[in-house]
Amino acid sequence: MIVVSACLIGLNCRYNGKNSLNLELLEKLKNFCIIPICPEIFGGLPIPRECCEIVNGDGFDVLRGKARVISKSGIDYTDYFVRGAREVLKIVRMFNIEKAILKDLSPSCGVKRIYDGKFKGNTKRGVGVTVALLKIEGIEVMLPEEFLNTI
Repeated sequence: MIVVSACLIGLNCRYNGKNSLNLELLEKLKNFCIIPICPEIFGGLPIPRECCEIVNGDGFDVLRGKARVISKSGIDYTDYFVRGAREVLKIVRMFNIEKAILKDLSPSCGVKRIYDGKFKGNTKRGVGVTVALLKIEGIEVMLPEEFLNTI
């Protein structure tokens, strides 16, 4: 079993109510048992919702209490992102999942890059809150293109 960012398989759960459908990934995943996840929804956020970025760090820093997840208008949504990450971890543990395919740039699911916290469209190296928690737990987290290169 593999957990997959729900937006990557076409579910309209992104902050703007849209998806990030990856047709090649969707086709390849037909041979796998997958569990679609959206940590932000699991954490209690609505669709659509205001875009958020991690300010002063990355997902590891959020989990350590050294960074926050803030909306463009300045509202602190950190607790929702941490709650969502913990809900994903419950699923991972429940089904003994060892692999996740997640969407880069997200403050939850960013695998290698996230936005820099200044809401100017710039990115930086770093991981989202859910990715940080999964990595701490020893779960392999990859981008769709990394997964596609392994099969």
